[in-house]
Amino acid sequence: MAGLGAYFLLVVLFIKSGVVIATEENNHIIIKNNCEAKMGMPCVWEVFNSIFKTGSVTSKCCGELVVLGKVCHSALVHRTLESPHFQNLDKDTIIQKSIDTWNNCLVITHSPSSSA
Repeated sequence: MAGLGAYFLLVVLFIKSGVVIATEENNHIIIKNNCEAKMGMPCVWEVFNSIFKTGSVTSKCCGELVVLGKVCHSALVHRTLESPHFQNLDKDTIIQKSIDTWNNCLVITHSPSSSA
């Protein structure tokens, strides 16, 4: 589960200016919990696409998301939404997709077939 600043790198790729504007609260959470280093880039892409576009998350990446933790997941999604690049998105829809992705991954990682 490598990935120095995996979420940050993903956001930078999507933002032409390369600048991420975030509230101090989200940055504090992200730094305090070392959130950006807890997922590999392939899984970051899957989760990002599931939330901000369309797609699903594999059981492997769901496992990485659950290890990342809900606090990190939420802070990273909110920080991404604060970017001017994403200002035209329906924030309520994105937040709901984020919650749905999290909940689906919890089900996948806690199902008996996921440990096989």
